Amino acid sequence: MSVAVREQRAGNPAKVGHPADVEEVTATSDFLPADPLLHLLRRATYGPTPASAAEIGRLGAPAWLERQLEPASIADPVATELVARLPLSGATIDGVRANTKRYGWSAMYELGCAAVARAVWSERQLLEIMVDFWSNHLNVTNPSGDVWDSRPDYDRRVIRPHALGRFADLLKASARHPAMLTYLDNRFSTRAAPNENYGRELLELHTVGLGYTESDVKNAARLLTGLTVSWDTGKYRYDAGKHATGAVKVLGFRHTNATATGGERAALVLLDHLALHPATARRIATKLCVRFVADEPPASLVTRLTKVYLDNRSAIVPVLRALFTSPEFADSAGAKTRTPYEDIVATVRTLGYAPEKTGTKALMALYWISESAGQAPMAWAPPNGYPDVATAWAAPSGQVVRWNAHLNIVAGWWPSTLERPASLLSAFAGTVPATYGALIDAVAERLVGRTMAPVHTAAIAAFYGKTPASALKGNDAAAGWAFVYLPALLLNSPYFALR
Repeated sequence: MSVAVREQRAGNPAKVGHPADVEEVTATSDFLPADPLLHLLRRATYGPTPASAAEIGRLGAPAWLERQLEPASIADPVATELVARLPLSGATIDGVRANTKRYGWSAMYELGCAAVARAVWSERQLLEIMVDFWSNHLNVTNPSGDVWDSRPDYDRRVIRPHALGRFADLLKASARHPAMLTYLDNRFSTRAAPNENYGRELLELHTVGLGYTESDVKNAARLLTGLTVSWDTGKYRYDAGKHATGAVKVLGFRHTNATATGGERAALVLLDHLALHPATARRIATKLCVRFVADEPPASLVTRLTKVYLDNRSAIVPVLRALFTSPEFADSAGAKTRTPYEDIVATVRTLGYAPEKTGTKALMALYWISESAGQAPMAWAPPNGYPDVATAWAAPSGQVVRWNAHLNIVAGWWPSTLERPASLLSAFAGTVPATYGALIDAVAERLVGRTMAPVHTAAIAAFYGKTPASALKGNDAAAGWAFVYLPALLLNSPYFALR
């Protein structure tokens, strides 16, 4: 039995019904609707919406998935228009330098707000999930001072174009971008004094994981010298004068590295070798399973996906296709919990609120709400990226922040500029139901895709001082000013928190 269920059952038995009336909730999967289409939406998007549920019901899971795996085929007018309000979020290095003060953070904050806009309102949901996945895997903290001019360009030219491509291409693109080279200090690395920071993280975090030797790190660092950044333009350049020549050996890779002019090419060959290394394949497969299947991923699925990755030379779409159509994925309901950022994004999506007609106040508010919850997009300071397991986000203080955010967003207190239905009760429950139980059931069906266990329905009715059987009148507070607490309480529950 989950902690949440035990805590809710600790209330007054007179208010939660007799034992014979209680539907036993013994596993996390019991909080979720059994519909496999909704299961796919919960994992492959930032949360179901009425429109996405209707779409996947019409197309079926295979066609819906294939459509998401080809995002360029999906019109995305709402997200595109929102991001256009944040022009610096997609600016080139030259563009940021021309339109912000030196070392200013405005472009990076716009990038964070653009990430929120796309996560909430983009129709290309799986692409946005994968952009977030790779932004964590190849983390360059946003905002941070030294990448003030290059971080939006890193998102624009590295992460987004390769998010559903080949990992080998993504890895090589990141290795030749000034944001990564600055963040992990390779721009300061020279043949006289090789800096080992990028070489170490390239092995430990970006590719094979633990298992390398100090000799591997030193050789990788030497081979990466010369991949640097122009101090004049802020752009990537290869400087043969900084490259350390001489034979190198890294995890089975050997190269004569005979000339400085050939140093860049030699580094790219190393990156290809690392991207296609069996340990990298297993590491990427494991992280994808942690993201989409379970905090403790099934070994059988990891092994199969590792082979798919290697057979397809690091192409990610075949791996995702195999993952989402696997029996392990189908059986994983209840095995994932939303992170704070996903919780905030899913709240707006689940409620169905629309963006403000002009301006960016709501986007900025959602960004700051995510930040207060501990997970503004791309803002993790260490190079390993945000954790994606429930235990990392289990602190009670974080839970309280998310609960407060649910009520603020539902009620329109903050952000105050999102487009909300004129009547939330009508939008979520239709006409006023006859009883409190019917009201709670209707709103639960709308927001979490199923009715709750009787014990939980009774607990929410008790919040209003009623029982599920109590008659609901049109002038009751629960049908008027106090209605906002009902959707907020549902969003506070495990029925919503589980991904």
